[in-house]
Amino acid sequence: MRAASEALAADLSPLVGGRASVDVADRVAYARDLWPRQQIVTRSGVAAPAPPAVIVWPESSAEVAAVVDYARERAIPVVPYGAGSGVCGGILPTPETILIDVKRMRRILAVDDDHLTVRAEAGIIGQHLEDGLAARGYTLGHFPSSIHCSTLGGWLAARSAGQCSGRYGKIEDMIVALTAVDGNGRVLCADLDRGLDPALIPLIVGSEGILAIITEATLRISPAPSSRRFASFLFDTTEAGLEVMRKIYQAGLRPAVSRLYDPFDTMMARRGGVKGVEAEEAKEEPWADADSNPVPHHPGPGSQRPGLGTRILARALRRPGALNRLIDAVPDRVFGGTLMVLVWEDDPDVSAVELALAAEIAEQGGGRDLGEAPARRWLAHRHSVSYRQSPMYAAGAFVDTMEVASTWSRLLPMYEAVRGALAPHVFVMAHFSHAYPDGASIYFTFAGSAPDDQTTLEVYDRTWRAALEAVVAAGGTLSHHHGVGRSKAPAMRAEQGIAVDVVRSLKDVFDPAAILNPGALIGALDPSRISEPGHGP
Repeated sequence: MRAASEALAADLSPLVGGRASVDVADRVAYARDLWPRQQIVTRSGVAAPAPPAVIVWPESSAEVAAVVDYARERAIPVVPYGAGSGVCGGILPTPETILIDVKRMRRILAVDDDHLTVRAEAGIIGQHLEDGLAARGYTLGHFPSSIHCSTLGGWLAARSAGQCSGRYGKIEDMIVALTAVDGNGRVLCADLDRGLDPALIPLIVGSEGILAIITEATLRISPAPSSRRFASFLFDTTEAGLEVMRKIYQAGLRPAVSRLYDPFDTMMARRGGVKGVEAEEAKEEPWADADSNPVPHHPGPGSQRPGLGTRILARALRRPGALNRLIDAVPDRVFGGTLMVLVWEDDPDVSAVELALAAEIAEQGGGRDLGEAPARRWLAHRHSVSYRQSPMYAAGAFVDTMEVASTWSRLLPMYEAVRGALAPHVFVMAHFSHAYPDGASIYFTFAGSAPDDQTTLEVYDRTWRAALEAVVAAGGTLSHHHGVGRSKAPAMRAEQGIAVDVVRSLKDVFDPAAILNPGALIGALDPSRISEPGHGP
């Protein structure tokens, strides 16, 4: 296998200016994304179940096309790679795979002050793109939790949503043009403003690399906000908070951020918010962070093992049914109610009027005004959760998230159905965010544990099967902004029906040799066959 990889690299190296590697460290590093299932496998001692044959770093669309054309002629799988921060198994190569890392394509190519657009290469890290725009007085308005470790191309491939989607929309609402390389090795260009093959854009955006590899995009931008306004409200029940959120958006108000935490999640947010992050970390509180997801604080620099609280929590998670029943038996008011935070980014006069109207709706809905503090604290720590999961894995547990969406009439029943489906397997909590006039997203966070990694994988797989079935049965959509990858692909037909066959037909046109990211989105392999602990390459 090593000889075959070296021969492949020798062929590819001239196509990409010598930037090809078969180094073991590179192959292991590029063998997966941050899919929690693979995190469990890694913990079991299998760092890379199936590392790619070779990694290449092209610097242009032409170089990407040359690599893809080479692979097409030889029926070699090709997997595009951004920053590897995906959590749904979008990256899972085989030992024959050519992996294309696009991060050397990372320039801001143009900013159009007249049309308010930016043209950038797909490998640019999100924070770098935002920093470049901020220096010119603009913002993309796209702030996913992974902004420091995700790329523009990854956002487009998975139809990402930023935390300010209420004001700026999701990534597919921003794009006006793209360049991509399909499985035939063709460089495709689509542009809404110029009328150049505009129908290609909604086909390629969200296709997770199975139809084409995005190399460049033009997106709408906005002037950087001159001010922010903050509001926070407390409701007796989740149902009351959801009704207010619905009325706010259906009244035409557009806070950039609207988040509603269920009662237990609210309690965790308030515990973390009163004493501050540093105090909470010093006390080693196991579950307190900006997003109130059940992830522990790291016990401190230099620690080699999780703290006592985290270890106790991991053992308690082996009896999730009892934990969930205990929480359900406690009245919502004991947890302090349901917290809503709102943030506006707009003209100060406009946002002042909108905030006043939202406050009136909240008061009529039984909300108690908490002032700015909870919303300001959320903003100050909004990216923290992405970096606080490792101690749970070190303690033998796992943490995962699932973001789904539905219309307002189905949202609360879906929330209850998914919680009920998850309760026997994992401890679960949730918040509602990314609201629109016709519905919203639910972001479930769940944590589980088992005595060993093999049993943990079985628990993990049962959890996801139960959750996906519950979402489909409740009439929801399986992905709002994380993508599908391999974790949700087995349920795609149940949700989308014949549309899966339509996508397969599209793939026959875009990628007739079926070399691009095989297994993602519509054709997932059974993950238990590709990543069992103890069965490495």
